[in-house]
Amino acid sequence: MDSLMYMLNAWVSLDYVLLTALGTLLGIYVGAIPGLSVTMAVSILISFTFSWDINNALCLMIGIYMGGVYGGSRTAILLNIPGAPAAIVTALDGYPLAKKGLAGQAIGLSTIMSVIGGFVGIAVLAVAAPAVSDFALLFQPRDYLLLGIMGITLVGALSGRSLIKGIFAGALGIGIGTVGLDPLTAEERFTFGYVELWSGISPVVVMIGLFGLTEALVQLHNLDKAMIKQKVDKIVPKLGDIKKYLPLSIQSSFIGVVIGALPGTGGEIASLMAYDHARRVTKKPEVPFGEGAKEGLIAAESSNNAAVGGAFIPMLTLGIPGDAVTAVFIGALFIHGVNPGPLLIETRPDMFWFIVGTLLLANVFLLIFGLTGIKVFSKIIQCPKGILIPIIFLLSIVGAYSIHNSVSDIWWMLAFGVMGYFMRRHGYPLSPIILGVILSHLMDENWRRAILVERNDLGAFWANLFSSPLSLTLLFIIVFVALSSTPFWRILKQKISRK
Repeated sequence: MDSLMYMLNAWVSLDYVLLTALGTLLGIYVGAIPGLSVTMAVSILISFTFSWDINNALCLMIGIYMGGVYGGSRTAILLNIPGAPAAIVTALDGYPLAKKGLAGQAIGLSTIMSVIGGFVGIAVLAVAAPAVSDFALLFQPRDYLLLGIMGITLVGALSGRSLIKGIFAGALGIGIGTVGLDPLTAEERFTFGYVELWSGISPVVVMIGLFGLTEALVQLHNLDKAMIKQKVDKIVPKLGDIKKYLPLSIQSSFIGVVIGALPGTGGEIASLMAYDHARRVTKKPEVPFGEGAKEGLIAAESSNNAAVGGAFIPMLTLGIPGDAVTAVFIGALFIHGVNPGPLLIETRPDMFWFIVGTLLLANVFLLIFGLTGIKVFSKIIQCPKGILIPIIFLLSIVGAYSIHNSVSDIWWMLAFGVMGYFMRRHGYPLSPIILGVILSHLMDENWRRAILVERNDLGAFWANLFSSPLSLTLLFIIVFVALSSTPFWRILKQKISRK
């Protein structure tokens, strides 16, 4: 009963409601602009809210977090420019839907499924936070390494018609991700003596170049084509469609919660795992995945929003951030005299349940703001290309510069944009490159930690891997996913089905 009262405390104060609404609205637009990350926005807010009451500060920051994760889908669907890494997978089927004139329906569907995913994540946070945290603690560095390898094996889901080209693109992404200083020894790797490369190449810069600038360059070949008329009369999905896709949405949401609860992962890995799950369980999609399959859009949006609730689980119960944004939240709580960790639920149950209540409120506002303004947003894709392409160029440049306020990031963005243009022209998928860049850091750091734990003994590493049920399970999944992405597996399935 006390927990319910603490949770409703976030709903009864007009100040809390208005601040949560403002944060959610701002988060949607911050998340939609490439280069403006939610982490950046929440970090800036700490300095502004230092003297505020902690509840007021949390309302604004939680609203921005919830809205920002969803907001990246807007530009991903309309322009094929993910506003955030978590929306990369959304663009795979969201943008083809927009090119068919269904941008309004795609945004409406992504909004509903994002809200469902958000509710599932919050429900797990409220009901099973300690249990999920205990599971997350079972992961050793070798298990995070295996998780990263599992993500790379999912490259088949993003490779289109050519698995070989997808593997090449993924390997290229891993190579790009290793540029910079070694995470443990600070040795230079692929820097060629340039100090500017010591910090590596930002995944967001790569993303903006490959998706934003590349798309603008590709559209230069289509200047004479008539603009696609968008159908925005049926924004809210039919109840029958929601019931049809609800099981997949809930399955994807649980994947998002679990991945989000693993420290150092996040919505981008969760959406990838859920997308591959949707591709495997959907027997007969209306259109192939990657060409406007609603199942792909649903899986991506449900999982990355559910990962928000998942990321709060280790933060509140263990004091370990689930992602970069919750790391900033830990700093904000410490500044205001609250120590997140195992004793938080016992010593400050009011704070725990207030955060849960605020997340629920932000998710409600996400539904309201997400379903408004869609007709205006959908007009963007109907804008004449002579105006739209320069806007994409400008957004790409501003987005790249805003990450580190560095001109060199602009040059990298331009280089990756040109590279992506030629790769697109020759049929190479671009999503595996971003996947490789993101996962390379996860694999690199945890490989070094895992081998250090075993004192550089490779035999001991393999012995402990095969003696751990969790590691063995992950290894089995990796082998299965890798084999199922090959043509031989499809041939085998066809022979079995004929029998």
